[in-house]
Amino acid sequence: MSQQDNVVPASHQDLLESNALAHIATIGPDGEPQSTPIWFSWDGQYLRFGHTTARQKYRNLKRDPRVAISIVDQTDPYRYIELRGTVKSIENDEGYAFINSLAKKYMGLDVNPFISPSEQYVVITIEPEHSTKMG
Repeated sequence: MSQQDNVVPASHQDLLESNALAHIATIGPDGEPQSTPIWFSWDGQYLRFGHTTARQKYRNLKRDPRVAISIVDQTDPYRYIELRGTVKSIENDEGYAFINSLAKKYMGLDVNPFISPSEQYVVITIEPEHSTKMG
């Protein structure tokens, strides 16, 4: 049994494999929480999402890598999973490959229509360390 088997219960794996939006909370420069809905992917061990380097959330994660992420079941709003963890890596999204893969998952499009060529995109990898769940 891997650590992830202990962190993410089998009963809520489907939420991590769904196309629900996740809400990610980071800690702002003055200690205040900041929460944002995001597109994400899950590979069974890590949660990944794309972001630009020009945004506050990126600066928050560079300064303090702790996060909380919640995903609500789209068919039952009383069922959810919350993951807490830390940033494992931040890598450049060469050729927008990752953000385009999320556009395919969430919109059925090969190319993300929201890409701004003037911004640098990165892939942020989160390692879950703790979870809570309901439902």
